[in-house]
Formats: sequence, structure tokens, C-alpha cells
Amino acid sequence: MTTAEETPQINGLIFKELIKRGYSLEGNTRIWNIADSKLWYLTPEQAQGYLDLGNDESYKKNMDEKEGFHLIETNIEEILSKINEKHINIIDLGCGDGKKGATIVKLLQGKAKVRYCPIDISGYMVKKAIDLVSKLDVEEIIESQWNISDFENLENVTPLLEKGDFKRKIFLILGNTIGNFEINEILYEIRNSMKGGDLLVIDAAINDEKHEQRALEYTKNKAFNNWLIKIPEQLGLSKDDVEFGVRFRAPRLEAYYTIKKDKTISLNKKTVTFNKGDQIIILVAYKYDKYDLKSFFNIYFNDVTVRTSKDTCKILAICKK
Repeated sequence: MTTAEETPQINGLIFKELIKRGYSLEGNTRIWNIADSKLWYLTPEQAQGYLDLGNDESYKKNMDEKEGFHLIETNIEEILSKINEKHINIIDLGCGDGKKGATIVKLLQGKAKVRYCPIDISGYMVKKAIDLVSKLDVEEIIESQWNISDFENLENVTPLLEKGDFKRKIFLILGNTIGNFEINEILYEIRNSMKGGDLLVIDAAINDEKHEQRALEYTKNKAFNNWLIKIPEQLGLSKDDVEFGVRFRAPRLEAYYTIKKDKTISLNKKTVTFNKGDQIIILVAYKYDKYDLKSFFNIYFNDVTVRTSKDTCKILAICKK
């Protein structure tokens, strides 16, 4: 009889996604693509792993977060002029720990009254964001069942915000979060949740010649691996069973694990056999150039302003419905 330690627990949601998607072939290599942001934060440990990654110095350097914050700071007056309201709902999509959303909340202090609504697939993240922003000068923090959800439920959030003087909304999607999704799908979902006069503010990394170098650096980044390895582990794979890698295949960055030896996993009478050399793609982050991004934004919004960081690696888009 095996012990609990000898039989790793398999996460049913991740296993189901693996079964549903199956694999594709690239030459003789089987590619299992389960890249989905819903799987990155299933447990508090995964969520904390992401936050630890965000505090990693080499990762922060590659992400150019300072440039993103600087873009927001230098364009806050333009954001205010476009929203043209003194009472603003801030909807922080993919809020993480709330640090990026809190930047805008702080910049609005003394200029507008703010109600804050964090939305994230991870309840752990939502709590972090609420705890952080509650220390700031905000009129109200919206807490409901819809805080912990994906962006497909945005139409359920909007009615919670439209009360009293708070009519206008600024939707935030910061920290290149938009790169984790199919861009047309996410822009469509957000726009459908907006009303005339609402804003969508996006900051995103743009494609440049450094992505191949960044991919190599990410491969060596222990914090990146420590965060993503939790998905293979929840499939019953150990660190000794896989090798971590990151590559850039325009227009996207892929993080994946290569199977080092044959391995069979089972759950609910269903079995998957990994062969040595198989690859499991865990994360995909799209990187578009500035002009492609602006073209996407112009499909969904008539009033689009795009600003570029001094190092030309980041853009800030202000899109008005």
C-alpha cells in the first residue's frame, strides 16, 4: 500500500485541461499546451510564487516596471481630462497584489474621489489588493462574489458600481496583463462592459530585439521556475522529471517544461503517458509592436491615445468609449 507521499495529489482542473487539449506534433516532439492564466494562481502558494517573482530584481529589470509607472504618472492629467469626472470607479483587472492599481489611486488623490474594485482569478490576490488599497484615501472598496473571477463576468460587475455620483469607470489592465490573453477576445469583453465616457487604461511591453535575450535570462531565473513548476507538480511530476525552458516565438514568449523520462499519470480512471522529450507549455505572453497594438485598440475604440516610454519598451494606451 502506497503512502500519500508516494502518490502525488493531482489537481483535477489541470488534469482536465490536459486531457481536453491533448497534444500537437512539432516534428517528432509532442507539445502539450496548457497555457492558461486561470491555472497560474489556483493555490495560495502559486499566487505567492507570482508575487515573489514580481519582487525578483532580475525579473523586474526585464519587465521595465519603472517605465510603466512613469508612463502612468506623466499621463495622469490626460487620463483625468478624458474621464472628466470628480467621482471615479477604478476597476483593476488582474489586480495582483494591487500595487499597480494603487499607483493610479494615489495619483488621483486630491483630484477625484475614488471607488476601487479589484478583480482577479485568485482570491489570495484580491485580498492582498484590498488590504493595500484600504490604507489609501478611497471612498469605498467594492467587495462581492465577482471580485474573484475572470474577465468574462465583467457584465456582472458594472451594475455594482453605478450608484450615487459614481457613474464613470476607468478599467485598468496593467503590467502587460493583456499579453496573457487573446487580444481581440479580451478587448471585446471589456468594451462590452463599458458605457459611453468610460476609459480603458493599458500598459504593455512591446516587441523589441531584446526578447531572445530575455527568454534566455528567464530560463535561468529561479523565481520564474519556482512559480511555474507548481503546475507540473500538480500533475504528479517532480522537479527531477522536467527541465524548465523559455523561448520567444514571435509574437509570443513561451515558458515550458521538457519531460526528462517517460512518466504516466492517472486520475479518475483516465491515464496520460508523457514520453521523454515531450514539452508542456505552461505560459504564453504575447508581445506586439506599438503599431499592431494601436490597430487592435482602434478596432474597439474611437478615441485612442498611445504614449511610448523613453526606452521604447513600453506603451500606455488610453482608450475611451
